[in-house]
Formats: sequence, C-alpha cells, structure tokens
Amino acid sequence: MRKLLAIIRKDALNRFASPSELIFFLALPIVFTFLLAGGAPSGDRGDPRIGLVVVDEADNSLSAEIIAALENSTAVRPELLTRAAAQDRFETRRAPVVLIIPSGLTLDSLQAGSVEVELLQQPNNLDATIARRAVLTALRQVSSAISAARIATREAGNLQPFQSEIEKGAYFDDSLAMAKKIQAAAPQRLAVVRGATPDTIEYDPAANASAGQLITWVFIPLFGISALFAYERQQGTLRRFLTTPTQNSTYLFGTISGQVATALVQMLLLIGFGALVMNVSWGNDPAALMVMLVTAALAAAAFGTLLGTFVRSEGQASGLSIMFGMVFALLGGCWYPLELFPAAVQQAAKILPTTWAMQGLLDLVSRGGGMQDILPEAGVLVAFAAVYFVVGVLRFKYE
Repeated sequence: MRKLLAIIRKDALNRFASPSELIFFLALPIVFTFLLAGGAPSGDRGDPRIGLVVVDEADNSLSAEIIAALENSTAVRPELLTRAAAQDRFETRRAPVVLIIPSGLTLDSLQAGSVEVELLQQPNNLDATIARRAVLTALRQVSSAISAARIATREAGNLQPFQSEIEKGAYFDDSLAMAKKIQAAAPQRLAVVRGATPDTIEYDPAANASAGQLITWVFIPLFGISALFAYERQQGTLRRFLTTPTQNSTYLFGTISGQVATALVQMLLLIGFGALVMNVSWGNDPAALMVMLVTAALAAAAFGTLLGTFVRSEGQASGLSIMFGMVFALLGGCWYPLELFPAAVQQAAKILPTTWAMQGLLDLVSRGGGMQDILPEAGVLVAFAAVYFVVGVLRFKYE
C-alpha cells in the first residue's frame, strides 16, 4: 500500500508541478461550459418573455390597467422598480427598455393630451424594439376604450347638452365601462396554431454543456497517461524504478489509479460548478452518477494505457492525447447533440467511449433516469476499459 501511495503522490506532484496545469484542470472546463451554455442562466428560466422595467409613479387605476395589459403580453414581462433602480439598470445595459409612467397620468390629463409616458430604449437592441412594440400595443389597448368613451360623450353633448359637469362625468364613466365591456368581448381575430410535432432532439444547453465539457476535459488528461509512460521511458526512470523490489503490476496499478482518482476529483468539482452556477440538476440517484463517473474514468484511463504502448516520445503522446480527446468528444456528442450528425456518423460514434459516457450522463441529467437506465452505458464503458487494459498491459513497454 505504501508503494501505491508513493507512486500516486509522485505522479500528482509531477502533474501539478506547474501552476498552468490548473488551467486545464479547472479553468478551461469552466470557461467552455459557461460559453457553450450561453452564459449564466436567467433568474426566471420558465418565462421566455423579454424583461420590461416599469416605473409606476402614477400609482392609480389607469397605470394599473397599463401594467395589467403588459402582464397579458406574450412578448414582455413587466418588472416594477423605482426610478433610481430602473435608471441604474438601464445605464449599465442590464435592461433593454424602461417604461416610466409619470405621476400626472390621469383620465383628465389623458383626454386633454397633456401627459406622456417616457420610454428609454437601448440603441440597436432587438429586445428593446420588441418591447417598444409591446408597450405601444398595451397603451393603445388602454387608450382605445378611453377614446371611445370620450367620443361618445362629445357626440352625446352635441345632441343634447349636459346639465352639469357631474352629469357629463357620469356619462363618460358609463361610456368607458361599456367600451371596456365591448373590448373584452371582441372576437379573437388572430388564431395561433402551435405545432404538435414533438422535438426529436432533447437539448438543454446548461446540462449538455456541463456533461459534455466534463467528459472532454477529463478524458484528455486520462488519455495523457500515455505521455506519462513515454516520459518515464525516455528518462530511464521506469527502468530504474522496476529494478527495485516492486512488481510491474504495482507500478501500473498505482499510476492508473492515481490518475483516475485525480479525474474523479476534477469531475466532482465540475459537477459542483454545474449545480451551483449553471443550475444543472445531476439527477436523483447519486449512486448511479458515481457509477457513470467511475466507469467513464476507467475507460479513458484504459485508452491512455493502450495509447502509451504505441507512442515513442512524450511530445507525440501529448499531441495524440489532445487530438483523440477532442475528436472523441466532438463525435461523441459532447460539444453538439449527437442527433445533429448524419445517421451514419451516429452509428459509427458508438465505437467511442465518449458516446456512451455522454449518453449515460444525459440519462441522469436530462431524462431523470436512475441506476437501471445507465447500466447499459456503464456496462459498455466497462467493456471498453477491459479491452483497452488487456491490450495495453500485454503490449506495455518498460524500456
């Protein structure tokens, strides 16, 4: 056991001797996960409407009608803020558009045309243009009933003058109520038909990016076990090490288990990032998740062992590790959904361990699966590991 721990410690010190290794260990996976997921998730992922900041300084029934009309909009989602908070959000470009309802907005001022709402709009911003149209629609909806009541009151006064302003105001109120009733009962002139065909591609940007980048950046260094073997052969340290009373199997087991343990730590850190920052749910079965992580790491480490029997130098091994890691990740669906590739590529990709690792993780993350659902993928990964290990150990060169 002490020999195994010594080998694991030696490899860990060699790997992290340079601080730049942390870039590949944690920084790059996090950056690519963040970028491929489209940035940090929004606070309200269930409402796709554009956020519209509203400052309601009038705080009366008329402004409430405007806000209610905006709430019913399919394009914008109003959010009430104070003027200072809205101005700050707009100036820092965190709000594409801001609607300010002034305190002087009343029925009288609206009829007299003496008050205007204020709309702050970011330049060259598509969301701001859409939100502006939604605001105009809501204002038109509210003002149309008032305009109808005002015209009705004016025509009634022309036919028979009102006895007093009180009588005129009562007539206007009755006309406004009737106009709103007619407006509410107006038939829907636009019919929206939504396609009922289900999407055959299950894609969650955050889940796919987290799982895919985890596999990519963990598999590459595990493939890099080949560079570790090549380096020690070049330096002669492997030959000297094996002259000590240490069995070959002890050396191989210590080296591979140490790299797998490091990979598992890296996986857990990336899972924590995905859960805390990207709001990714890694399933309800921690045991199934651990099975997928261990079997994926073993398959990658086994391929690295196999690759180490073909390379001649550390540089060659490093280049091939990165190349194989990127190609395996791309064709395995780690960067883009596998369903986007041609059918022939999808079938051919089944010979890659990354394909099965990605599908297993997506079974847990996106499809809510459990242990029974990931057993086929885990079994295939174990088979990959067994084949790679057997061939790699049989062909292993100690000099």
